[in-house]
Amino acid sequence: MAEVNKRMKTRTKAPKNNEKVSLVSLGGVGEIGKNMFAFEYEGEIVVIDGGLKFPEDDMLGVDIVIPDITYLVENQDKVAAILLTHGHEDHIGGLPYILKQLSIPVYGTKLTLGILEGKLKEKGMLADCDLRQIRPGMKLQVTKNFQAEFFVVNHSIPDAVGICLRTPAGLIVHCGDFKIDHTPVDGRVMDFNRLAKFGEEGVLAVLIDSTNAERPGFTKSETMVGETISEVLRLSSNRVILATFASNVHRIQQVINAAAKHKRKVAVNGRSMVNVVSIASELGYLQDRHHVLVELEQAIKMPPNKVVLLTTGSQGEPMSGLSRMASGDHRQVEIVPGDTVIFAASAIPGNEKLVSRTIDNLFRLGADVIYEPVTGTHVSGHASQEEIKLILSLLKPRYAIPVHGEYRHCVHFQKLAKAQGIPTSSSPIMKIGEVWEFSGEGAKHTSTVPSGQILVDGLGIGDVGNIVLRDRKQLSMDGILIVVLTLEKSTGKILSGPDIVSRGFVYVRESEDLMAEAKEVINNNFAKNGTRTEWSVIKSGIRDCLGKFFYDKTRRSPMIIPIIMEV
Repeated sequence: MAEVNKRMKTRTKAPKNNEKVSLVSLGGVGEIGKNMFAFEYEGEIVVIDGGLKFPEDDMLGVDIVIPDITYLVENQDKVAAILLTHGHEDHIGGLPYILKQLSIPVYGTKLTLGILEGKLKEKGMLADCDLRQIRPGMKLQVTKNFQAEFFVVNHSIPDAVGICLRTPAGLIVHCGDFKIDHTPVDGRVMDFNRLAKFGEEGVLAVLIDSTNAERPGFTKSETMVGETISEVLRLSSNRVILATFASNVHRIQQVINAAAKHKRKVAVNGRSMVNVVSIASELGYLQDRHHVLVELEQAIKMPPNKVVLLTTGSQGEPMSGLSRMASGDHRQVEIVPGDTVIFAASAIPGNEKLVSRTIDNLFRLGADVIYEPVTGTHVSGHASQEEIKLILSLLKPRYAIPVHGEYRHCVHFQKLAKAQGIPTSSSPIMKIGEVWEFSGEGAKHTSTVPSGQILVDGLGIGDVGNIVLRDRKQLSMDGILIVVLTLEKSTGKILSGPDIVSRGFVYVRESEDLMAEAKEVINNNFAKNGTRTEWSVIKSGIRDCLGKFFYDKTRRSPMIIPIIMEV
């Protein structure tokens, strides 16, 4: 206890003034994805990141999920800029939708903006967006009261930065997604000197990546993956296919290096992989000094032991390159016995079944599949416990807020912070939409703003809500029945029908007796209640009587849609 108290006395110097800065969480707390935070001081708002997340299992048909930015739209005269930490989808993927509503400058490093430009170009809105490049070490006066300083962090994509916001209330540090890699592929080590100086100056609050807060020790260096990949290429006498995240430029670089060492050519497959390789090469983040990159058409004609294929599909996505190969649907690449397939990524929670299915299909086709984390073909891009402790020791913050993690990760982070002398009350687990106020006097939850998630389905943005998802779920579980009948307008007498069309409920040709009984149920309902009434009442009566009948007979509850015509 005495030791903890001693550490607490070394915490950061609390600001002497009573100035208050507010933090609004619009995404990225209690979840993995759609990271977005707004910082507010005296009518000025600065936003960090604008990401997306991929739909959960019950979001049927939904393509992506983005933050609800109603609060920013309602206060857009106060919003000065969006600052970006790095180019991953969960940090920039929502911007093509966000920038349609907010006309503000976006600041990011060269690679981050290069990837974002590609997304904006696809949407036909690049010319209307104000993108401004920054570099690590740069100080940017964003508004009168907000100055941003960018510092190098290590992550699984180059050009990742953390951001320190200087405000009248004190320093706010957002570490972005990070890990501590002493031997990074690009040689850019995390800027510990800068972090230590922030700590000496006095940090009011820090937002820290908590994804791996439950993992003890240190996260391994990315260079270890390169060594493993090189060894696989040395030992393999046939074609090697490697699936990884398209944005993991460091890993792609190591595949290129290993291929050059073992006299192989590298071909890229998958739209997102092709785009990132093209952008990273153009901007100088991928080096192909030995000219090993070739077109896929050329690679498939080469001897198998001279080829490495880089592909998307490490998460088992049904339309990805690797999934198509595994199911035999790829137009150019056919998996053959002897191929070695490497999964150089771990499954994102929720994707385990898709990944397992792809692995099974690859084994059925005779491939040798390397997919276990213990094989050394993947390391995380996020800090483990000892790295988090080190950052807390350098920054010595008054408040430490866990972000970029599910609830359990945030709880583990609180325990780490407490061991560093930061009481649980000073490391609050925020909820999406909460506004927290920080000052030298304390931290408190002051209000809540409109927030949540906007579902994007095709070209529709926000037009799919809980009711639509409920209907889709019912359709997926029990199917649909359409009841068609024609009534005489003057008398309400049934002239034709009822005819019943079934989809996803039962196979009609094998359930003729059930359908005949259902028609009888409808006729009995009309005989009992009459037909000279409002259509809404008639339709409701059909739904009720058929719903009860089918549930009693099948224990299923299909969606029932009556269609009534008058003549």
